[in-house]
Amino acid sequence: MWCIFALDMPVVDDVKYGSNTSTRMDQLRAIPALFKLRLATLVVLSSVLGYFTATTVVDWRALGILCLGGFLLTGASNGLNQVWERDIDKLMERTRNRPIPTGVLSPLQATVISSIAGILGIALLGWGLNFLSGVLGTLALFMYVFLYTPLKKHSSLAVFVGAFPGAIPPMLGYVACTGDFGIEPGSLFAMQFVWQFPHFWAIAWVAQEDYARAGYHLLPFAEGRTSKSAFIILCYTLLLIPVSLMPWVFPAEAPIIGHVGAGLVLASGAVFAWYAWKLFRYRDVKHAKQLMFASFLYLPLVQLVYVFA
Repeated sequence: MWCIFALDMPVVDDVKYGSNTSTRMDQLRAIPALFKLRLATLVVLSSVLGYFTATTVVDWRALGILCLGGFLLTGASNGLNQVWERDIDKLMERTRNRPIPTGVLSPLQATVISSIAGILGIALLGWGLNFLSGVLGTLALFMYVFLYTPLKKHSSLAVFVGAFPGAIPPMLGYVACTGDFGIEPGSLFAMQFVWQFPHFWAIAWVAQEDYARAGYHLLPFAEGRTSKSAFIILCYTLLLIPVSLMPWVFPAEAPIIGHVGAGLVLASGAVFAWYAWKLFRYRDVKHAKQLMFASFLYLPLVQLVYVFA
């Protein structure tokens, strides 16, 4: 089914991509880049930490299925995203060396590889774990590929839409363990949902010129790097503080974190907000990069606190 949908994407002649010049070994080596291996690993880590938040007794079989299924699903989403954006990727410095623009893989090859990975990933989550995990995985792939990706070209609202599939991994990990949905996995979803706004906007601030070459305008306001955009980024970073404390404030049965954990989460949020304040004050690329790197550290740190504190 995913293969049929993916092949219905805007069609460009494969010959332009030089797919007939790459060897089979080149194509195999390109799959990690197509799947964005490092990004996929971080997404799977988020799911794994969601799993460990739910339990102290590890079912290694279930954890292995979660990792493999999550990796295949994330790789499929990234691959199909690159099929959609293959012409745009050629325009940007940060993406022009991806497998499709360089001609190592043709759009058809990337579609088939990614679709197979997506089907296998959904099957592993749905049948290997539980039905709800399969539903969440399917929603994540569909929303990322068929809603967020095409919307990026038309509206900054894409950031809001993309935050939904981007926030599913920790919730998926929790549900993979328990088979149930409730306030605990919902609070994990809410934290990662809000985190994505300052995280992505910091990236968009740094890469604004590159995005503009592709016709993307993804900062909060169309004017770009302005005090208004910086203020919205600061507001979302401040909003993240109370949202990140939901696992402590609203436990269904027992709190995910205790008072010490809440203090660590609060301190992490304050530091993150301080970097957002610096961006609001100076409104330059240097401080946007600092906020971007702070966001990379903040998320796993808070999720580790959820697990251990």
